[in-house]
Amino acid sequence: MAHQSTHETVDARRIEVIAPNFKRRLSGVTTTIVQLVPAQRADGLEIAALGPGLPRHLPKLRYRDLWRLRRPPQARAQRVWHARRNTEMVGGLVLRDVLRMPLKLVFTSASQRHHQPFSRWLISRMDYVVSTSRKTAGYLERPSTVILHGIDLARFRPPGEKFAAKRAVGLDPNRKIVGCFGRVRRQKGTDLFVSALVEPLRANPDWIAIVAGRTTEKHTGYAAELRARIEGEGLSDRILFVGEHTDIERWYQALDLFIAPQRWEGFGLTPLEAMASGVPVIATNVGAFPELIIEGKTGIVLPDLEPSTMQEAASRLMKDDGMRAAMSSAALAHVAAHFSVAREVAELRAVYDAVSPPAETRAGNAP
Repeated sequence: MAHQSTHETVDARRIEVIAPNFKRRLSGVTTTIVQLVPAQRADGLEIAALGPGLPRHLPKLRYRDLWRLRRPPQARAQRVWHARRNTEMVGGLVLRDVLRMPLKLVFTSASQRHHQPFSRWLISRMDYVVSTSRKTAGYLERPSTVILHGIDLARFRPPGEKFAAKRAVGLDPNRKIVGCFGRVRRQKGTDLFVSALVEPLRANPDWIAIVAGRTTEKHTGYAAELRARIEGEGLSDRILFVGEHTDIERWYQALDLFIAPQRWEGFGLTPLEAMASGVPVIATNVGAFPELIIEGKTGIVLPDLEPSTMQEAASRLMKDDGMRAAMSSAALAHVAAHFSVAREVAELRAVYDAVSPPAETRAGNAP
């Protein structure tokens, strides 16, 4: 059997936008690129990723094809280099300012802290800056366009029937389920979730809790301590660690309530994924969470990181079926109206067109 190419073949001369990914390990930035690039290509944009750690189905530009970028694509006066990390901004500057390639540099910032001098200098050299939230924009020293992430609403959607959805992932279909999804580590607040759920689970015997996510070697001790605490509380059969899953959308469909307990987050897609699945959300006040959730309507944004505060919110929603049902309906409508990946794709295309107008636009403006 002939060997097949590991990535979709792209013609470098046609590429209008390059999405560099200079980090081999999976991260939120990588996830964003993996989700967006296929949707952008489906929208008719000639875009390709560049770098390691990318799945096979993604259209990818090879490093050895970079010399072809000396000439602009047919569709635009300059290609757009869309960086999301410092290293990628550096790469774009080398290509544009040292090798004199016809590039426009766009940077998306998700950071919610004051930038170091080198980062500020890099950002100052960009042609256009995008922020992933209003909070992020507040940390920048130059104007930016806020474009909130969207999600694939065809993938994340409510189940046809909740009982069957629970049974499909091997959970008790007669139990109500509260979940926390993400890597098991202190930053993600897994311990806050466990602490907050001890008393509500005792008071509500028809509920169980699940933690879905990977535990890396560095955090195995942390996870072991959590399991020991759960066993000490007599809740080993009520708080379950179910591991990492590539079909995580099926696990959202099994939930009745979702908690995002992070101590820190750059953006955070999990509340959107839960709400798109018809699940109300309790979330800490970090990342973009306050900009994703309508307080009291699609979920609850907690004012602090105290386990007792999370516990009170969880108790309230676990006991009130009517409130959860109302929040579920509101969450579905809210995400459908404002957080589709199609909306994000359209807003990014507007950025690319502003920084490097398409050929037909330039022709139309010619005297």
